[in-house]
Amino acid sequence: MRIIPENSEIIIALKNKSHLLFILLVLLTMYIAGPASAQKKVRLERADRLEGGRKDGRRYDSFIGNVIFLHQNATIYCDSAILYRKENSLEAYGHVRIDDGDSITVTSNTLIYDGNSRVAKLRSNVVFTKKTQMTLYTDFLDYDRVKEIAKYVNGGKIVDSTNVLSSEKGYYDVRRNMASFKTNVVGENPDYTMKSDTLQYNTKTKIIYFKDKTELTDVDGNVFVYSSGLYNTLIDKSDFSKGYIETESYFLYGDRLVFDDIRGFYTASDNVKMIAKGNDVIILGNKAEYWKSEKITKVYENALLKMLSNEDTIYVSADTLVSLDDEEDINKRLLAYHNVKIYKNDLQGIADSLVYFQADSVLSLFGNPALWTMGNQMTSDHIDIEIANQTISVLHLKSNSFVISVDSLNNFNQIKGRDMDAIFEDQQLSKVYVYGNGESIFFMLAEDESTLIGMNKILCSDMTLNFIDNQLSDITFYTNNEGKFIPPHELKEPDKRLTGFTWRSKEKPGYEDVVPEKYLDPNRVKREPENIETEIYTSPVPGAGKKKIPENMGGKKRKKIVKTKKN
Repeated sequence: MRIIPENSEIIIALKNKSHLLFILLVLLTMYIAGPASAQKKVRLERADRLEGGRKDGRRYDSFIGNVIFLHQNATIYCDSAILYRKENSLEAYGHVRIDDGDSITVTSNTLIYDGNSRVAKLRSNVVFTKKTQMTLYTDFLDYDRVKEIAKYVNGGKIVDSTNVLSSEKGYYDVRRNMASFKTNVVGENPDYTMKSDTLQYNTKTKIIYFKDKTELTDVDGNVFVYSSGLYNTLIDKSDFSKGYIETESYFLYGDRLVFDDIRGFYTASDNVKMIAKGNDVIILGNKAEYWKSEKITKVYENALLKMLSNEDTIYVSADTLVSLDDEEDINKRLLAYHNVKIYKNDLQGIADSLVYFQADSVLSLFGNPALWTMGNQMTSDHIDIEIANQTISVLHLKSNSFVISVDSLNNFNQIKGRDMDAIFEDQQLSKVYVYGNGESIFFMLAEDESTLIGMNKILCSDMTLNFIDNQLSDITFYTNNEGKFIPPHELKEPDKRLTGFTWRSKEKPGYEDVVPEKYLDPNRVKREPENIETEIYTSPVPGAGKKKIPENMGGKKRKKIVKTKKN
């Protein structure tokens, strides 16, 4: 084996080559790192005049006239500038503009720019623009180019082709196209003005996200209030949670609200509540639909209407409840249709449909209606209930009117006529007027109410029935009255019924039948079933010999002579 001496030329050559390689690697590293290091420095591109000096112990260069700086894909323009090379920071004044990449342009009167953190602090008449999307106006903006977030804290406004949104505080996330607004937020577009404390807006999708209670007022004055949700301003469609709509006449609440402004169609669902203004009317349900142009609201699924009063509440349930709104009070009304049921402590009813006229506070029942009050069953083709001072004042029974009550022996006392009016005073039945084709059947009982004396049947044109303490006091018969007394042994079943008689007590609704289970008041005192039995008292009829007619239709006994008149 040949051994090469240590001091040979070969060894020296090898060492020289290693040294050369080391130098080349250092130079290559410096070459690669050099541009990167240079990229971190704010670099002057041009200026008309250059000056230098020291300020607050720091060395600076001053540039005047058509000044341009470059820094990491951004170009900064201004009238004059001061550059602190050691700190890598820049102060720019007059017609400041930053072009950041291809999409961001910011202008202002002044700028402080930190080249190390890449944070630009722009002041006075700041305009931040993301091309094709939006423009942000403020006097105080901090723009972090690393995070791509522009923030203002003393008032700002974002404007795009659809909306104008302003607030005291806010920021814009360039990457996510998301503007966030905080404190005294106001949004405007051709259809709405909105107010909130917190909301977000995607300038690309044009969707507004509501993060706090937001009040939106449309051009017609309708107000929509909600706590969370979203609003797509491109297609004018919204989806909200826990909010309400306020129109001229009512408030509509729901756990979820969906608005389609192009169609003018809005829906509410889950715990729907509609509260009328100007009167104590509340409508509850699971779902609601609102047609803006027609001003129609429909509530269904567990639909319940509550008419509140100091003394009592009228409950109305139906398959569907509808509100028809209008600028004229006379045209405002509430509709209920299919399976209508009514409950009040002293009044119960059923019908196929109902109309409530808000201007004159009248409930109209249609479709085989029936009412039960003061121990009487009242039926007709059409029934109107007048409400005054939140209590029933008059019942109008129109066409085929029929009133039935039951005495202590389960006999049916009956009054029939074409039309009837029942008058209430101080929440008690005062008078009943029968107009046309009057007929009546009353069963006379002995004073102990355990023995039937006979039945009196009277035909006449009209009648007037007077009541005291809800008990019949006397009856006056008018025009061509004919009376017939039938003793018990001569009574036959057909004699005991007037034509058209129908006893519908099984249809009479209770509180639990009218009020859906989810709305039941747990503190409500359960009432005993109403006693519909009626006490009967008799007195002589002038000129009728021993014939008797009833003097009241229930409870308290009163003695009064029945009057008979001819026109």
